Amino acid sequence: MKLTTFLQYIEFEKRFSVHTITAYRTDLGQFTDFLATTYDMTSAKEVRHTHIRSWMVQLMQGGMTSRSVNRKLSALKTYFLFLKRRGHIKLNPMLKVAAPKSGKRLPVFIQQEHLTLLFNEVDFGEGYEGSRNRTIMELLYATGMRRSELIGLAIKNISFEQGHVKVFGKGQKERLIPMSKHLDRVMKDYLTIRDQHFPAGAEQPLFLTGKGKKLYPKFVYNLVRKCLSSVTTVEQKSPHVLRHSFATHLSNNGADLNAIKELLGHANLAATQIYTHNSIDKLKKVYEQAHPKAKR
Repeated sequence: MKLTTFLQYIEFEKRFSVHTITAYRTDLGQFTDFLATTYDMTSAKEVRHTHIRSWMVQLMQGGMTSRSVNRKLSALKTYFLFLKRRGHIKLNPMLKVAAPKSGKRLPVFIQQEHLTLLFNEVDFGEGYEGSRNRTIMELLYATGMRRSELIGLAIKNISFEQGHVKVFGKGQKERLIPMSKHLDRVMKDYLTIRDQHFPAGAEQPLFLTGKGKKLYPKFVYNLVRKCLSSVTTVEQKSPHVLRHSFATHLSNNGADLNAIKELLGHANLAATQIYTHNSIDKLKKVYEQAHPKAKR
């Protein structure tokens, strides 16, 4: 099935993220298992659109959402396109596969006043770990960067002279995110304390565990969930919710959509347009200001 060659291709040539590579490996593994079990099939040359549709039906009958099925189909689309371009197959079976429709899901975000409460009232603790935890939360909300981008930050990626943070997004694509004066102060305070506990050069990771090791995804997720739980009751409390909050608050306060796109590191504007939704509070304000019957 050329799976190993394909995974090496998306890792070294396409430079997909570790998360995406893991997801593709899982999705393609499930698909090949389905083919072997259901059709006794082991060659990609034999795969037709009917086999893929049959797998889709099985997934959805098993309770999988359209959104999740579409993600798996995305992996298949990339895989079969690779095989076609390399001459391993003559026909691309994905050309006759229609993705199931999925309703638009608005991004979950934290209200501005709740995040204000978090940074003004919540005690993050003392010493290095307290300073690190506050700085992580401040940085995620102030820049909208992804969890993987935060973990990958080195000290040298912070430029106080230029007033920006350099991050490497999907495909190692570089972008610069401005630092506010407030974030500048937070970062300087943190680096002073970090240097007292873990003196290091500019190449070293920006954030470390209490034992001086590089952070890992679950650590950041648990920290964000714990902090957000103290100020909000929304069900989702992941680092990505802070990214959604960053973009939503920019949009609600009049930021240009193209600027938000660049700050988030989106490849196209379509991915950013979900942030043009209006919160109910904003709708109420517009209604009260504009509708004759709502004016007092």
